Amino acid sequence: MAQIELIMPKMGESITEATVLKWVKNVGDSIDVDETVLEIATDKVDSEVPSPVAGVLSKILFQENDVVEVGKAIAVIATEGEAPAPDEGLPPQEEPVASSNGHKTAIAKAEAQPTAARANIPEPATGVKISGSRFYSPLVKNIAKAENIGVAELEQVPGSGKGGRLTKKDILSYLENRTSGQPHAGTSIPQTATITAQKPTTSVSGAVEIVEMDRMRKLIADHMVMSKRVSPHVTSFVEVDVTGIVEWRNKNKESFQQKYGEKITFTPIFVEAVVKAIGDYPMVNISMENDKILVHKDLNIGMATALPSGNLIVPVIKAADQLNLVGLAKNVNDLARRARNNKLKPDDIQGGTFTLTNVGTFGNVMGTPIINQPQVAILATGAIRKKPAVVETEYGDLIAVRQMMFLSLSYDHRVVDGFLGGSFLRRIGDYLEDFDKNREV
Repeated sequence: MAQIELIMPKMGESITEATVLKWVKNVGDSIDVDETVLEIATDKVDSEVPSPVAGVLSKILFQENDVVEVGKAIAVIATEGEAPAPDEGLPPQEEPVASSNGHKTAIAKAEAQPTAARANIPEPATGVKISGSRFYSPLVKNIAKAENIGVAELEQVPGSGKGGRLTKKDILSYLENRTSGQPHAGTSIPQTATITAQKPTTSVSGAVEIVEMDRMRKLIADHMVMSKRVSPHVTSFVEVDVTGIVEWRNKNKESFQQKYGEKITFTPIFVEAVVKAIGDYPMVNISMENDKILVHKDLNIGMATALPSGNLIVPVIKAADQLNLVGLAKNVNDLARRARNNKLKPDDIQGGTFTLTNVGTFGNVMGTPIINQPQVAILATGAIRKKPAVVETEYGDLIAVRQMMFLSLSYDHRVVDGFLGGSFLRRIGDYLEDFDKNREV
């Protein structure tokens, strides 16, 4: 009987691990070539893993919700033979080792939770990235969860493992000192009262519906909290006259679609203005790595897109500075369409250097968006509305009905000060106001 390993596939240049979402096949099930064996997730994109051969699922090496490194075996498929007994699946787990520091129950429960064939897989292979550049093993995460240790507190605990990795010994030692009220050696955790959110009183009337957050919503929540914690946010606003853009689009949208087979929305026009402004202020197209500033030569614009589920995803227009308006329109429409149909690939949401979100789609006139880490700025475009405005003419100032909108830019005040952020935002507005309404399609 041949034993074929099913390998966690590589789904993008920057993808190093994936989460097992669901096993479609069970141990003992027959499998055809290219038939889906399991579903996996990388960041916000879900994918299916097909079988490279026909046979019988012999072993399952990882459980649902385990994080697996790319290139690792996740299952074994037997070809030409009898189906194995169902108990030949996941290897038996180690017995939980009780702690002697007063946290026996919580730690035992945390250790008892399955991690992924511990005897065969080293801890780094199942590391889970919480935020920034630090990784935590599932065991450490389970212990932290059992002891109600938040991400911010966990990141302050020094690790003795390779590369500063937090080990079981480190977190147990921290918990012992935490209980006794003594600071852990080498920690910089401020000795102030811990502020925790008050838990709502349980309803006994039945008038409260409890809804479990789905995986994407949890990812978004963690990312937003991390961004506010990492970056001091500042938001600047400008009001822009986009009458010329509205008139040009109304005049040319039908001919544009007939000529290029694509609808022309306002988004590619906004992206075009952003690209020009970044060319003038390249220090907005940066990210932070510890105390170093990374200036990106690539100009990749992320566009926040609402999904039917109510969640948001940010597909990225790669090399946006190399595209004309037609190319931008094609990319915007393609990414938005595939996002709504859950057809994005892992690479489609990687590598963004600046993000745009159109809050005007929801009828909002302005917003204060949260920075999409590790970027340092995000632009929100508000709803376009007719308003009376002062217009300068050769005959003097006049009040006229104009198409007006607000732009708001949130930026990381660690590296983008008010002069740079405000000037960059104003420059975007200038490019939009200077749009040539006689532009050829």
